[in-house]
Amino acid sequence: MALALRPPRFQPLPAPIPASTASTTALAARPSSSAHAIICAAAASPFTEATSSSRYRRDAWSYAASDGDSSSSSAAAAAAAASSGRRDDEIALQLPELRRLLEALRASRGRGAEGEGGGGGPGRVALVGTGPGDPELLTLKAVRAIEAADLVLYDRLVSNDVLDLVGEGARLLYVGKTAGYHSRTQEEIHELLLSFAEAGANVVRLKGGDPLVFGRGGEEMDFLQQQGIRVEVIPGITSASGIAAELGIPLTHRGVSTSVRFLTGHSRNGGPDPLYVAENAADPDTTLVVYMGLSTLPSLAPKLMKHGLPPDTPAVAVERGTTPQQRMVFAMLKDLVNEVKSEDLVSPTLIIIGKVVALSPFWIDSSKQGAQSIENLYAAETKR
Repeated sequence: MALALRPPRFQPLPAPIPASTASTTALAARPSSSAHAIICAAAASPFTEATSSSRYRRDAWSYAASDGDSSSSSAAAAAAAASSGRRDDEIALQLPELRRLLEALRASRGRGAEGEGGGGGPGRVALVGTGPGDPELLTLKAVRAIEAADLVLYDRLVSNDVLDLVGEGARLLYVGKTAGYHSRTQEEIHELLLSFAEAGANVVRLKGGDPLVFGRGGEEMDFLQQQGIRVEVIPGITSASGIAAELGIPLTHRGVSTSVRFLTGHSRNGGPDPLYVAENAADPDTTLVVYMGLSTLPSLAPKLMKHGLPPDTPAVAVERGTTPQQRMVFAMLKDLVNEVKSEDLVSPTLIIIGKVVALSPFWIDSSKQGAQSIENLYAAETKR
């Protein structure tokens, strides 16, 4: 059966689309016997990709070649780096200004200690979670930390709307990672955080989602604390919670799912099949949430079914969840891989697998028996 579909309840309206392209990019639903996709009109990505003009404007300070460079020449260097697309060039351009900024911070702290009796001690680092993309999901504590920062190191999945909250006098530095390329190694990020904190800066490390859920925040916190740097962790709404709420999917539900499990789709060494936990994860009463799992979904789905998860288990893959560019594909587990490929979803995409997915108002299930079994479970539980 076909159901009328609507955008998620709290999703912002898509950007206006020219009439000439509306037929191919407007909001659309494609129901089928086993799956459906909801595709929202997508203008620019809300995330800071390498070619984001907004990102290069905010980072223009880091492209000055010498102390005497004007802002116009910095902007020109930034534009050249953006057009070339070579991130090796942008890193080389950033290094001189990074050194100068460190020297300025150290000199400022030294003058404060001598002239004003200031402490002159190390600054602090705040690891701040920015949530799944919607800037309205930021906590008040996160907003205050961002506004008070001297220096902000931010990841790829931090939206430009969030970066707009950074104070005018603060400096921004992109340290994002994407598949096949890391603008900075994790060790370099550690050293940047340490160097600026030792110089007395109030450093904010912005991460998508929650810093301590597949965000490597624990590694950064451990490194800095060992060096005597004070670290504050400001949690963010992790993608599992934010996106599930957006789609009306309860991660746990009485009589349907008794637990939830977060999995990563990336192995530490970048192997093609890191989800060796499939044998233990194939529990029909558990909701599985897979982060960064697009590349390994083709191997994960068959493994889950091989180890006992029913092929008709409801599932959904959500690209750029909670943003105006959100796209989502609902399907039974046995069809999910093909449907995701058909819709050509891209990173970042979150995958939710479990019976609770069928409780979403956007679920279409061709198997009346499967839908009825979930309804019966819920009805029986509520009578207890």
